[in-house]
Amino acid sequence: MDLLPSVGKRHRVPYFALVPAIVVAVLVLGGIALRTTLQIEKARQQTVFDATLTLANERVDRLDKLIIAQDNVVAAHVDVANLSVIARRWLPTAARETPTVRAILVLDMDHEAHDVLAFASRGASGREDDAFRKLLLARLLPQMNFSGDATELRHLHHVIDQQSLLVSYWEREHLGRRFLVVAWHEVPRLVHEVMPRLFRDLDREKSRMNVIDEEGRIVYGPPIIGGEFTVGRPFPTTLYNWRLQMALTTAEELGEKVERQRLIEILMVGFSALVALAGLAIVVLASVNERRLAALKSDFVANVSHELKTPLSLVRMFGELLLGDRVPNDAKRRQYLQIIVSESERLTALIENVLDFARVERGKAAYEFARGSVAEVAAHAVDMYRYRAEREEMTVELTVAEGLPEALIDARALELAIVNLLDNALKYAKDGGRVEVAVEAEGSGGRFSELARPAGRVAIRVSDRGPGIDPDEQKHIFERFARGRRASERQVRGSGIGLALVKHIAESHGGSVRVESPLTEDGRGSAFIVSLPALEPDREAPERAARPTPGTADAASGAGVT
Repeated sequence: MDLLPSVGKRHRVPYFALVPAIVVAVLVLGGIALRTTLQIEKARQQTVFDATLTLANERVDRLDKLIIAQDNVVAAHVDVANLSVIARRWLPTAARETPTVRAILVLDMDHEAHDVLAFASRGASGREDDAFRKLLLARLLPQMNFSGDATELRHLHHVIDQQSLLVSYWEREHLGRRFLVVAWHEVPRLVHEVMPRLFRDLDREKSRMNVIDEEGRIVYGPPIIGGEFTVGRPFPTTLYNWRLQMALTTAEELGEKVERQRLIEILMVGFSALVALAGLAIVVLASVNERRLAALKSDFVANVSHELKTPLSLVRMFGELLLGDRVPNDAKRRQYLQIIVSESERLTALIENVLDFARVERGKAAYEFARGSVAEVAAHAVDMYRYRAEREEMTVELTVAEGLPEALIDARALELAIVNLLDNALKYAKDGGRVEVAVEAEGSGGRFSELARPAGRVAIRVSDRGPGIDPDEQKHIFERFARGRRASERQVRGSGIGLALVKHIAESHGGSVRVESPLTEDGRGSAFIVSLPALEPDREAPERAARPTPGTADAASGAGVT
């Protein structure tokens, strides 16, 4: 029998799971504490840097997107198929839609001279426009990039004679001819009108921003003096020779953010400490429970040994009487043989109890279910305890309701469950003098009509008139090895596995078991009810369904079986 080793193994499992968890928790606790101590300042600086870089990226992207949006408007107004309408379509809305675009030019790319085919300008000075056209053809055009897909929007940011120039350009084709569309952006207007408007939401108290050229000269904004970090970010596609600089002059919000991060890390440290303490507490409790379980195992072995000894002694005693021909008559001989058979059945039931419980503990319990009569199983179980009840001067009464439906049962397992309940009643309720076993339809007054029986539940109720069970013990009595306080006080032997096995058998049948105690006002009496689901009536055998259960006709009327 490997019951006890399997129990021990199962209760050692938490140790193997908890010890690594505790070690990991302690390591995490130490690592976080060390990291918090050594890197909190670095984390604060990184937070300030990230916030500054994010703000700089947002400002750079904002200006780039505004310039590209104006270029898209220009592209919508330029129709290379009808160059004469460019000025008429663009100039009326130019101040609103393209505030930084000074002029639009269309060049012929098929001729080496690159003649200007169309020109529209918002400027008042024709001389400046002429100067730009010459500058475009002579110095800017050779700087432009026409590799790859020339139809893509591109930008040229160039400094000529200390003058910063920005042009947008892309190619178009029509009827086999190639045209170059150029948008001339006024950089001074970008600096003095667009940038102040675009960046006016910047909080001057918390940050400083400026724009510098490739030589480090300030193009826009004040010099940056304060600030823990100064982050430089070039404009990616338009004013790519310029760089935007950003610095945060106050770290109050960032300090709060860092403080929140520190608080989270402290909470993590505290949580790890709690996990470690909880793990240690569980280990201590598991150790206490292990010792308690070891004591229960010892009691279990002693109790089972005593339970086996009693029927073996009786079988041996009456066997020796029969073997020595010391029986006065045939009636006594028959009585002794009946005692031997009864005690053998009791011994078998006890051994089956232990073996079944061992299978349950190993998770290998198996049942053979078949349609059967619960009443017949109960009658056989009661008959097994006939001699013991007589010997202990007790009465066992079996009552079976009429018209009970059949149930899907394992007859041997269900009989074992009823035997366990009878055994408990005879051991703990001797003072009551009587045990009542009732098989009835639960929740329907105990009766069904013979031909219209609904599928409900069949209940086996084993009641005694013993000392009762304390309410605080009722939820624990179905646990393995658990025994009530009164059982210890009365020094009643028992294995502590009977009710646990009853619960497992009932639940394996799709049913349940419960206890009701006390049954009387003076605090006495207990009733154990095993409730099983009933089957639909067998319509093909109405005669068998209506036939009363053999051997239970007298019992149904309340006759005692002793």
